[in-house]
Amino acid sequence: MQITEKTAQGLKREYNVVIAASIIEERMNARLVEVGQQVSLPGFRPGKAPMNLLKKRFGQSVMGEVLDKAINDTAQSVITEKSLKPAMQPKIELVNFAEGKDLEFDVKVEVLPDIATPDFKKIELEKWVAPVTDEVLNKALEALTQANKTTKAITENRKAKNGDVLVIDFVGKLNDVAFDGGTGFDTKLELGSGQFIPGFEDQLVGATAGDKVVVNVKFPADYGAAELAGQDAVFNVTVKEIHEIEVAALNDDFAKKLGEESLDTLKSKSREVLQSNHDRIARLRLKRTLLDKLSEIETFPVPEGMVDAEFDAIWKQIEQAKSANQLDADDAKKSDDDLRKEYRAIAERRVRLGLLLSDVGTKNNIAVTPEELGRAVMEQASRFRGQEQAVVNYYKNTPEALESLRAPVFEDKVVDFILELAKVSTKEVSIEELEKDPETPMGLI
Repeated sequence: MQITEKTAQGLKREYNVVIAASIIEERMNARLVEVGQQVSLPGFRPGKAPMNLLKKRFGQSVMGEVLDKAINDTAQSVITEKSLKPAMQPKIELVNFAEGKDLEFDVKVEVLPDIATPDFKKIELEKWVAPVTDEVLNKALEALTQANKTTKAITENRKAKNGDVLVIDFVGKLNDVAFDGGTGFDTKLELGSGQFIPGFEDQLVGATAGDKVVVNVKFPADYGAAELAGQDAVFNVTVKEIHEIEVAALNDDFAKKLGEESLDTLKSKSREVLQSNHDRIARLRLKRTLLDKLSEIETFPVPEGMVDAEFDAIWKQIEQAKSANQLDADDAKKSDDDLRKEYRAIAERRVRLGLLLSDVGTKNNIAVTPEELGRAVMEQASRFRGQEQAVVNYYKNTPEALESLRAPVFEDKVVDFILELAKVSTKEVSIEELEKDPETPMGLI
């Protein structure tokens, strides 16, 4: 076997490999002997069929098998012999082969870069923290009472006003023809909520129970159903009942309805949940700031193939968002060329940071324990109430899905390791400040 280096530029390596025809012939004959031991041919006992007959019957398929194995084994030998650390699966390009001739092919591979670990002790970061103030707690409790509000039909004959809930039947028409999805019965509509299209609710203010109201509206130009977008429509509405909203009083009885012992217990647990959420946001912001710092520090080259794969995954999401008309407003204004350039830079950043964190984790023996992976599974399961065991079983029986949970756990462990070494100061801010997006558009890995 002859191996010749053709290219050694940056992270790209290319080798030309030649395997002598005699070696291919030897492997071919050896494999045919094995096949002959396993099959029965008319007139011959297993293992007794002549080589020329075996070649005639099985030569083509065996040749393909021998070539595949020779190429794959040799490619791996090249990687081992040259002490390469491939970033991705090597690419094989057949140069020349014919029966009785030498096998010649090229092995193209991108290697992982050498990464110099930065001095994490020199990194300075500011961690924002947002304590749960009484004002924040009270707003959360008020929202809780609103979420548990009830309605009660009024007995007096009065006109409907904003804040009332109407029980209505309605039929929507375009050019005097009812359209699909434009009919409803016993529908509850809170006036002033913006639940229906603009102008609909306003025309029901002042109605009384039993009234029949003709509502004229125009569907927004960007309405989700294309056949209705920008169209003038008429709705024949019957007001069946008017309900008043009753918001629960914030007291011990309300707390008990939610399964808590008292209002004080409800407040205490609500504060804990809010603080946990604040801490989670603070953690994500600190992590993002750290990754931005590392992205500025580290400029080592990254394998083009890895960037291509990452960009392709991102671009697929962009195209799906486009087709669903869900593209970010800023992105929607940009050309495809500008978007490709921007997201290519994001893909390169992600790959570089991923390689850096992987390198730091390897050098410092950071690994994900079975217990940590188990907690990640349970966290996923907790998001599907009533189906927790099915989710657990899915991860248990799907190794690739289980492995997909390992990466973010590993990433967080490495980030924690770096944060322990970095200089991290603390700044107290409001939850409004904490929730503002950082200026950098790059985001997390």
